[in-house]
Amino acid sequence: MTKDRRGLFLNFLFLFLGFSLLTRLTLLVLAWPHMDPGFWNHAWTIVKMLLAGTFYDCVAFSYGAAALALYLVLVPERIYSHSWHRPLMYALFFAAATVLAFNLVAEYYFYLEFGVRYNFIAVDYLVYTKEVVGNIAESYNLPVVLPAVVVAGAAALWLFGKRLSLCFAEKLSFARRLAWGLPVLLLPVLFYFTVDSRLAQVSDNNYCNEVAMNGFYSLWSAFFANELSYNRFYKTIDEAEVFRTLRADLAQPGVKFADGGMDIARTVAARRPLRKLNVVLVVGESLSAEYLDAFGASHGKGDLPTLNALRDKSLFFNRFYASGTRTVRGLEAITLSMPPLPGESIIKRPDNGDFYTWGSVMRGLGYETRFIYGGFGYFDNMNEFFSANGYDIVDRADFSRNEITFANIWGVCDEDLFMKTLQVADKDYRSGKPFFYTIMTTSNHRPFTYPEGKIDISPKGKTRTGALKYSDYAIGRLLAEARKRPWFKDTVFIFTADHCANSAGRTDLPIYHYHIPLIIYSPGNIRPRLVDTLTAQMDMGPTVLGLLGVPYTSRFFGRDILDGKPAGRAVLSTYEKLGFLTDDKLAVLAPQKYLKTYEWSDDGFKRAPDPGDTAFGDEAVSFYQGANYIYKHRLDRMK
Repeated sequence: MTKDRRGLFLNFLFLFLGFSLLTRLTLLVLAWPHMDPGFWNHAWTIVKMLLAGTFYDCVAFSYGAAALALYLVLVPERIYSHSWHRPLMYALFFAAATVLAFNLVAEYYFYLEFGVRYNFIAVDYLVYTKEVVGNIAESYNLPVVLPAVVVAGAAALWLFGKRLSLCFAEKLSFARRLAWGLPVLLLPVLFYFTVDSRLAQVSDNNYCNEVAMNGFYSLWSAFFANELSYNRFYKTIDEAEVFRTLRADLAQPGVKFADGGMDIARTVAARRPLRKLNVVLVVGESLSAEYLDAFGASHGKGDLPTLNALRDKSLFFNRFYASGTRTVRGLEAITLSMPPLPGESIIKRPDNGDFYTWGSVMRGLGYETRFIYGGFGYFDNMNEFFSANGYDIVDRADFSRNEITFANIWGVCDEDLFMKTLQVADKDYRSGKPFFYTIMTTSNHRPFTYPEGKIDISPKGKTRTGALKYSDYAIGRLLAEARKRPWFKDTVFIFTADHCANSAGRTDLPIYHYHIPLIIYSPGNIRPRLVDTLTAQMDMGPTVLGLLGVPYTSRFFGRDILDGKPAGRAVLSTYEKLGFLTDDKLAVLAPQKYLKTYEWSDDGFKRAPDPGDTAFGDEAVSFYQGANYIYKHRLDRMK
């Protein structure tokens, strides 16, 4: 052991490797009953586990230790050798040991529940901090665990105490520090570009492979991969049966499937003459159905005169459901017309371009297709996704100073957004092209601020009631100004939501917190009526294409809800849980091959699980397993 600052770095490395080995051995004990029979199989597998595991431990350490190495290179000798510096390094060592001890306990419980190292579920836990902290407090004996973790950190400091004291005995010149430190700093860069999880595949048994991995590395990878493997964690059935079920669901008058059973590609015949009407889709932030009078709004929430008045002038969908609880989930379902995959939205995943989208169909018809957003579209990766899928982008960066009358942290107010939209529409109209816009609003979002003097509720109160009423006012102004344009008579306006304002509930998937409005308004072009069929965001594109009389080749999981009176169904999700809803049943899928089916009704009443309804459970599985198959095999891409 060197007696200078390099020795200090090595002590941190040995501490990390020691706790990583303890963690690995702990998980090996948990995995042992699931390993293949035969001692020699175990022995060779264990050797490979330890070798691969040590390598990944070093990789994981290199990322976190880069800051320590940089500090040890740059800190002057007069500071490093000062009397106050040694206890500071001891405190840092104790803190690191305590964190590693806590991680051992956390990985134990995580593996005990899921049978894997950290993955996107753990990333999800970091997102929902309040719920997770509460769950941990109720599930685990923290008065015992936390002191034990601190004691473990103190014991590690005591064990390494003499070794640590030696690291301050000798000086190290800056040139020698630099010669040592530069390779150490370059290692994480090298690992980032050359290492993935394949070296941990030491066995055909996944339990063994998980033990071979490092938890910190897995967490880092999951954070950037944004994905939770469907086939690995969720119930699956025969793939041929999956696509038989999907094709039966998507079969409608005028639909003809392509050859080959492992796909849903099909041609969709038009049910009326083609009309290239402009389409302006307004996706209202957090616009829950409960805020409209038609759905029993109360406590002042129904003070939305514009949207309420549209009910009798539009195609009004009474039972329309969001796919998830985040904006990107709603935009994903509307744009891609597919069920949500577990983990993060495709919008935020890598390689998210060249999909077959509603916009690509419209662009193929000669439309100008645009995504228009009042904030900066780099948020949630929206600009990258839409621009990679055939949309032109208009976001806050495209607003001149005199086009912004009011803005908050999320973006310009809805009025400014709509006035910009009208300006863009006028330009596209003059070019002679029809236009298709997807507009994402922001005003109905905390902090619920909006311009003064527009409605009778002061924005100083920062209430959702005021933000909702202002958003409705802005929609009213959009329509009033649009009526003055020559293109209004040839335009379809669609008003819906990305998701509901609330998502928490007592059940796994509180259905009433996915209920959103869908209003399709086009005087003189679309006959007003009430649509009672259960439907979801992924059906919106195919339904509007049907109204326009568009014949097209479809790769959508959605269908024209007005053609042939199909049985209603909807998909809904959190990050982990996936729901499949019909008129009276709900299936819920979750990791560890979890699947339960329930009976439900529109009033939100849900009966006890029905474990015997395997046919309905398999139907639910078909939608998600099929979506995963098509996504993984890139069958949803443009051809």
